[in-house]
Amino acid sequence: MDDRPDNRAQIRDFLATRRAKLTPEQVGLPASGRRRVPGLRREEVAVLAGVSTEWYTRLEKGHISGVSEEVLDAVAQALRLDQDERTYLFALARAARPVRRTPSRRTDAQVPPPVQWLLDSMTLSAAWVRNGRTDIVTCNALARVLLAPVFDSPATTPHTHANLARYVFLDPGAQQFFVDWDEAAAVSAALLRAEAGREPHDRALRDLVGELSTLSTEFRSQWAAHNVRIHHAGRKRLWHPQVGDLELTYQSLDLPISNRTVYGLTIYTAEPGSTSEERLKLLSSLTATPPTHPTNRPR
Repeated sequence: MDDRPDNRAQIRDFLATRRAKLTPEQVGLPASGRRRVPGLRREEVAVLAGVSTEWYTRLEKGHISGVSEEVLDAVAQALRLDQDERTYLFALARAARPVRRTPSRRTDAQVPPPVQWLLDSMTLSAAWVRNGRTDIVTCNALARVLLAPVFDSPATTPHTHANLARYVFLDPGAQQFFVDWDEAAAVSAALLRAEAGREPHDRALRDLVGELSTLSTEFRSQWAAHNVRIHHAGRKRLWHPQVGDLELTYQSLDLPISNRTVYGLTIYTAEPGSTSEERLKLLSSLTATPPTHPTNRPR
């Protein structure tokens, strides 16, 4: 039995939205005539990728199974995909290929004790481990205090793990906690979109996307944009109810747990000597002894 997901709509929407973002001038093509819709035409992408218009049209309709990596790479270059978008396109292609047996479903893995020891050793940085669904699987004591609004939110407390996407889209308080809430919303949706490409069989992920789509107009809008994010880093501005404004630097890294499971390790820290560092130190002084499983809740 073929257990592949029907991801033709994902492929179609992704390629169409990437095409719509480009202009002929950006890719060195002459702009000719009036255009009914923004962006490149299919035939222009075909020229850039070195394929026929008929072939590219078929690809954009979702018929990606059997397409070679060389051709996918040419399409990625024609559409000027960034590394995360390119990775997502290749993931969609893998998901569409015929399989001889039912693909193994990813199962969430236990975080090894040495990883928890590593987190707990970071006393002046908030560090946590998340899965692809943005569940916070485990964290250190400072992260538990820093992200208290997430952990204690009515949007997340009924679930086994606090979930960042649920908090961002379903808790009105998130718009105060995340000073740049629009950016947080865009990144959260893009992380879930990328995970959907990597793990098309993840039932829990499909359920989460369905829940957010039903309850959040903003999520539906972000999901339709078809943006993807895999690796991210930068600055984050938070408003914490105990210490006020914080401007932190964050870095997200891959954390392989098993052959089938790669979590993300996220670390938030403050610039040395800054007001934010002083406030982060104050939060650190409020932390209790780290619990063995700081994010797990009984069902």
